[in-house]
Amino acid sequence: MSSLLSQSSSLIAFVRVVEAGSFSGAARHLGTTPSAISKGIARLEKQLNVTLFRRSTRTLSLTPDGHLFFERVAPLLRALEDSGDAIRPTGSVRGHLRASMPSELGRLLLPGIGSSFLLEHPDLEVDLNLQDHHVDLITEGYDVIFRVGSLGDSNLRARTLARMAMVLVASPEFLQAQGRPETISELRNLPFARYQLGGRTLPIVFASGETLLPKGRIGLDSGFGLRTAALDGMGVAYLMHCIVQQDLEEGRLIRLLPEQALPSLELHAIHGFGVNTPIRVKLFTDFVQKEIQRLLG
Repeated sequence: MSSLLSQSSSLIAFVRVVEAGSFSGAARHLGTTPSAISKGIARLEKQLNVTLFRRSTRTLSLTPDGHLFFERVAPLLRALEDSGDAIRPTGSVRGHLRASMPSELGRLLLPGIGSSFLLEHPDLEVDLNLQDHHVDLITEGYDVIFRVGSLGDSNLRARTLARMAMVLVASPEFLQAQGRPETISELRNLPFARYQLGGRTLPIVFASGETLLPKGRIGLDSGFGLRTAALDGMGVAYLMHCIVQQDLEEGRLIRLLPEQALPSLELHAIHGFGVNTPIRVKLFTDFVQKEIQRLLG
């Protein structure tokens, strides 16, 4: 272990190469040269007696040994980088934050992030990934991810920020052509813009326990796509109320079967730092929670 600690610069270079996807990207981040990064990785591989990367003229990818080593080393280095947070006042947060959240939540939150959060914390950089599919928090190097719905068993820490009301919506033009359903049975006969996760269409479960598996010619993997499809008259969509609230108020979308209750879904903030949450993660999570509560009214 002591010999590895003496190679701390090589360990940092290794993690940055994985996160950046290239030696040149890691070099830019660390303020050095690709040649220096390459030599550091070579020293580390020699000391470990393993090959960490598969190299070719166009691609760079981790070997199985490289994956295992990254999963062990990356959290340790992040903890070291965050150690200063423990003694730094909460108002003076700085550094780099990587976060991921659903696309449509990002659309709603971005104005506040730019006009409020970044102004309050001028020494903090934020990389925000907006996509609905599940990312790997540890191996992809995220500090915190925000996800809606139930969580599987995990050693990660999760904080519940809000409960998100769900609605079924369609455009007036779609309903004029297809007819407005009055029951769940009638709803089953309408085409949907289906929400897909991992290539599988997810069912809609009502509060009564009745389940509906959407059918339709188009499947999408983001709230942005589902909302756009509904606005374009491509089908019924199942979405968070907050992301279509303005569309409903202005008549671009119409809520279906409001008398059939849909269970709300929890919005979680998830991180892998254990009990020692970095201040940048806590402040950003607090901000997201405050903004979501404001949007929910």
